[in-house]
Amino acid sequence: MSTLNLEQLTDDFPLVKQLIALEEVCWFNPNSTTLAEGLPYVGLDQTDIRDASDRLKRFAPYLMKAFPETAVSNGIIESDIVAIPEMQRALAAHYGTEITGRLLLKKDSHLPISGSIKARGGIYEVLTHAEQLAMDAGLLTSSDDYSKLFSDDFRDFFKQYSIAVGSTGNLGMSIGIMSAKLGFSVSVHMSADAREWKKRKLRSHGVTVVEYAQDYGIAVAQGRKEAEQDPNCFFIDDENSKTLFLGYSVAGERVKQQFNELGITVDAEHPLFVYLPCGVGGGPGGVAFGLKMAFGDHVHCIFAEPTHSPCMLLGVHTGLHDGIAVQDIGIDNVTAADGLAVGRASGFVGRAMERLLDGYYTISDERMYRHLGELNQYENIQLEPSALAGMPGPVWVTNAQAYRERFQLDAQTMNNATHLIWATGGGMVPDEEMAAYLAQSQD
Repeated sequence: MSTLNLEQLTDDFPLVKQLIALEEVCWFNPNSTTLAEGLPYVGLDQTDIRDASDRLKRFAPYLMKAFPETAVSNGIIESDIVAIPEMQRALAAHYGTEITGRLLLKKDSHLPISGSIKARGGIYEVLTHAEQLAMDAGLLTSSDDYSKLFSDDFRDFFKQYSIAVGSTGNLGMSIGIMSAKLGFSVSVHMSADAREWKKRKLRSHGVTVVEYAQDYGIAVAQGRKEAEQDPNCFFIDDENSKTLFLGYSVAGERVKQQFNELGITVDAEHPLFVYLPCGVGGGPGGVAFGLKMAFGDHVHCIFAEPTHSPCMLLGVHTGLHDGIAVQDIGIDNVTAADGLAVGRASGFVGRAMERLLDGYYTISDERMYRHLGELNQYENIQLEPSALAGMPGPVWVTNAQAYRERFQLDAQTMNNATHLIWATGGGMVPDEEMAAYLAQSQD
């Protein structure tokens, strides 16, 4: 935003001053509304989610062969939901706030194949592209047994094509590993904040990793530029892809099924609050959409961002969406939460979902590390820093009296609430890297 008038912006939106000061803030969106009123802005519906779900089922036989670790779930890429009662007590003590209801963790951090939430959207988009290519070539029909894709013939076919993506790390991991397995030539354009071990892992799968000294935005721009020069190269656009978004959205119906199995009710008297770490917005936006379609107005979705990278909060709060970046207001976009180190939010997700999201808050790197250590200590669960962004969410909700009154969330209702922290990554972090995280959490 070259014409940004910062003084005018902070006059119009005083919260921006707090963002500039790197304060931890929370903003509950006064424009959030019902699913019925907000859905038309998304441009997608239940039919689209069902189509995505059906596609993933078609690919399940292939995934079982290509990635034997998915055999236990019959080729469906899904994660567990676990209770974290000791962490709930630790949070209450740390913040001096009683958290009523139950606290659960959604372990997308431990999804098979790539060990992060990006295994949902990233892998889904690669599979969608592969399916289309194979069908266009007359090699595949939707009624086929997709395990036939696990063959030299199909790998030779896909070798004619390439895939490119820009990433801070986890999206590149999911797309790189999946694309290479199918046979595509794949290049992942990694920003400066990407972890070295993620680059090494990608290269071990035969992925070309292109490194940049700049941040996520430059990596995406360069990946897009490469794809434009090659008609056989497909660029996966984390900022604007509806296919990625739909891959994530399937999580909603899966959570509903898991809740049914766990005996967890979600209705007006038993609300569900979900806290989602947010980078560019595609992953949490797609998951939130799926959750809204599954649970309607009884689920409340809240995004969490690092104090150094509050791009979605900045974009939605000012109404400028992808017309403003955190660098425009003097924030450096440098954070230990590498998966969330994004300066400019997805304009598609911001505009599509702003009426269906209850709120946004920011969290410091120091607090993410502290919660990383506590979760390891009290629950023996190890995550990467960015995956802890959702942890203080229940505290913000508990202390937000005006917000709760607006949605008629009285004390009795909150006693019946379920708080679901969405853990986004960490399951594949090498032991020595995790030891460094845990050491940092003690500082």
